[in-house]
Amino acid sequence: MNQYQQKQNRLFNRYYRILIIPVIFLLYYLLSYLVNPFSKYWTLLPTRSWDDLLTEWLILMIFCGLVTEISLLSARLMDKRIPWERWPLKRFIAQLFCQIISVFLLLTILTIVLNFIFGPPPEPKDNGPEKLDEWQVVFVCVMMSILLSAVQTGNYLLQRWKTAMLEAAALKLKAAELKQIAMQAELQSLKLQLDPHFMFNNFSTLSALIEEDKSTALAFLENLSRVYRYMIINLHNDIITLREELKFIQAFTYLIKIRHGDNVDIQITIPESSQSKGIPPITLQLLIENAIKHNVASTAQPLHIHIYLDDSNQLVVSNNIQLIPTNIPSTKLGLENIRNRYRLLSDQSTAIKEEHGQFMVILPLLDF
Repeated sequence: MNQYQQKQNRLFNRYYRILIIPVIFLLYYLLSYLVNPFSKYWTLLPTRSWDDLLTEWLILMIFCGLVTEISLLSARLMDKRIPWERWPLKRFIAQLFCQIISVFLLLTILTIVLNFIFGPPPEPKDNGPEKLDEWQVVFVCVMMSILLSAVQTGNYLLQRWKTAMLEAAALKLKAAELKQIAMQAELQSLKLQLDPHFMFNNFSTLSALIEEDKSTALAFLENLSRVYRYMIINLHNDIITLREELKFIQAFTYLIKIRHGDNVDIQITIPESSQSKGIPPITLQLLIENAIKHNVASTAQPLHIHIYLDDSNQLVVSNNIQLIPTNIPSTKLGLENIRNRYRLLSDQSTAIKEEHGQFMVILPLLDF
């Protein structure tokens, strides 16, 4: 049960007590009169003293309070054993039966107490009125029980309706946010594809390879086409397997290797058993591009990028920190996009750390 439902239940219990006690009090007299308006009780009522009436009303109010508390207690016990969500019909029948028994027993006790205080009623001249009074007690018990069950059932249905409306609104809001984040991811991916520097660097490398080494040029072109094909295919996917992402990174790493040589070292140590887990697409590419963009990568200072699993089975992308001296403007859209996608796709979140000269982005692996 969430906090909203707990708060609503507390409010219901509070107002239930305030409302139902006077309702039961009035209902007892109303039903008693409707069942037998010619009872001697109503004939003798004007002749009774105020002390007797106030005493009777006080006892009856205590009775109404006991009925209310027993009703709430039985509802709490049944919430654990016969919840509405699993067995609604069984719960309604059990609750109604429990209400009838409890109200009948309390009315019997009330009658005994009233007879003890005020004395037994006059002996009837025939069995007709006596039988009618007995049926009156049974009828009042049933009607009061139906009222109590109806109130609690109505509250349950109302809370379920409110919860369903809130859940539907939350899902609609989450879907809208996810769509917005997906559009940002798509835009970011398209920017990477159409980035002038990215395209210029790759096509310049390809042009040079065609003149120097045609076989390497063909391999480079094949991996470049894999990169673009992967981006286009997975633009609209929320989650893909880590295995698919790593295959893509292998093609992407080949391009990086041809362009930067040993200046950029990308190591991947992911066990096969964990590669069936999920990850938002193009996540690793964004992180690798981010590391290369902001750090020096040279023969004297090679950039080491490591992709691995930590002790808690979370994916870690780390690189040694050797920032480029000149300030490169950064929108941080890549990291923010990854963080937002994780927030919408699961209850797990990403983490960014800097320690021991390493910049680390920690990504939870997702279930499908």
